Amino acid sequence: MSSLPPGGVPWVHDVGRWIGRWLHRPAYRIRIRHASRIPATGPVVMVANHSSFIEPQVLFGLPRRQTVFLIKAELSSGVVGRAFRALGQIMVRRGAADREPLMAAVAVLRAGGLIGIFPEGTRGSGEVARAEQGAAWLVRMTDAVVLPVATRGTYRPPGARRRFRPKLDVLVGEPFRLTVQRGRTGLAAATEDIRKHLADLVRELDELRDD
Repeated sequence: MSSLPPGGVPWVHDVGRWIGRWLHRPAYRIRIRHASRIPATGPVVMVANHSSFIEPQVLFGLPRRQTVFLIKAELSSGVVGRAFRALGQIMVRRGAADREPLMAAVAVLRAGGLIGIFPEGTRGSGEVARAEQGAAWLVRMTDAVVLPVATRGTYRPPGARRRFRPKLDVLVGEPFRLTVQRGRTGLAAATEDIRKHLADLVRELDELRDD
């Protein structure tokens, strides 16, 4: 049974996940840790950090189940936008109360699906110093499990040289339940809880990479 939003084409989605799983392996030494922690069924909000366009593609192909990401609305036009919709991804305007795509995400979760979201909202160094409230709101609406996923390896500081086949590491954290209290205060507290879980996982991954 498909848990894709309207417009998503299951076979296109499956091909896209296969491409995401293998496309970047010639350019990166991709190392996945604890993929078995990804719940096989049930509503899941996967929260992850990212530093480039590479990580979303790798994470799209990571779960062995349909994966619907919230994608910035700037990519919704033309051929790219049509491709994302066929893949079953949801376009959302950053920094705006964009109710329609959020309710589409709620429908995916209530159908037992997996929603992927980057709570930082924008690309950066991947330190997770801030987080937007979309993930916590989705959890409050659906009681979904939160799955933190840390990534490292694509960030290149200004002036740094391109490395040959750098290591791209993905660390899947333990899924956890989160109670989101009512009101803005409850939403803010839950958002900070999610941010801390993800930031801690990023630091754990950094230690593993140093070893």
